[in-house]
Amino acid sequence: MKALVYHGPGSRRWEDVPDPHVLEPTDAVVRVDTTTICGTDLHILKGDVPAVAAGRVLGHEGVGTIVEVGGAVRSLAVGDRAIVACISACGVCAYCRTGNPSHCLADEGAPGIGWVLGHLVDGTQAELVRVPFADTSLHPLPPGVPDEAAVLLSDILPTGFEIGVQYGRVKPGDTVAVVGAGPVGLAAVATAGLYGAAQVVALDLDPHRLERATRLGATHTVLSGTDGWLDDIHALTAGQGVDVAIEAVGVPETFRMCTRMVRPGGSVANVGVHGSPVQLDLDELWIRNITITTGLVNTTSLDMLLALVARDRLPVAELVSHRFALDDVMSAYDTFGDAARTRALKVVLSR
Repeated sequence: MKALVYHGPGSRRWEDVPDPHVLEPTDAVVRVDTTTICGTDLHILKGDVPAVAAGRVLGHEGVGTIVEVGGAVRSLAVGDRAIVACISACGVCAYCRTGNPSHCLADEGAPGIGWVLGHLVDGTQAELVRVPFADTSLHPLPPGVPDEAAVLLSDILPTGFEIGVQYGRVKPGDTVAVVGAGPVGLAAVATAGLYGAAQVVALDLDPHRLERATRLGATHTVLSGTDGWLDDIHALTAGQGVDVAIEAVGVPETFRMCTRMVRPGGSVANVGVHGSPVQLDLDELWIRNITITTGLVNTTSLDMLLALVARDRLPVAELVSHRFALDDVMSAYDTFGDAARTRALKVVLSR
């Protein structure tokens, strides 16, 4: 089969690799019908994720058709269509039972890390993918849900909702600021209203992305590259600051923006993937009763979000900016990696 293979920092190739097969009785093999590229894939290509070895097939998001199942798979069959969750969960270990499958103890290669696809085992940017723990890591796709909407449920919608909205403790009436209107930030914008946010403020350097944020539910937008961005936040909050600040970029500057704009007693929810250390000014923050959270998505909200998408309750189509054939993945990476010029959000690759 063909797959997108990582060959060390800065090197990727679409090339022939062996077809995957069931290795464990709980496995399934899925023909990938639709996949996408994540910002984490770009971090891998920069060398920010050293656990990813050269020769690894990238990708952890996908929708496809099951072509092979192991003997222990009970809820799925050959021919079923399913969403591939970015987290592989055994469903029975201590972390899975307590709602943290992102730290599944049964996962291959590194017990305690639930993100294995495109990380520790071969991923979804390929014609076929082997999915461990199929019963608990694949989600049946209801009829009528388009692939390009469903693929957003593999990772970015649960990530924005769980790590941004839920971890940030958004509650009815809150003012929520989302710093970074890229795909995951926009997912947080789109789902903040589920918990009753009264104001959702999107901040970004790119006016085009801010316009897209408005279509996804932002009530206000702020150009973060201006000197007056903090004044704009204070004007929206009677000078108090926001209740919840969601960091969705992954650089020190945007994390510090969040700690500056949040009100005393508020929350900063870090969603961005940081490739370098970030200074934490505890000497300033401790007296303000700030809660800071971080996390790797668990995808425990996937089925709930899928139900909303199936009923057109979330405007997920607004997250897709470009479409490519699967075998044009090299061009898709070029487009996604140059988002400032191409205005790329989520790029969808389909057979």
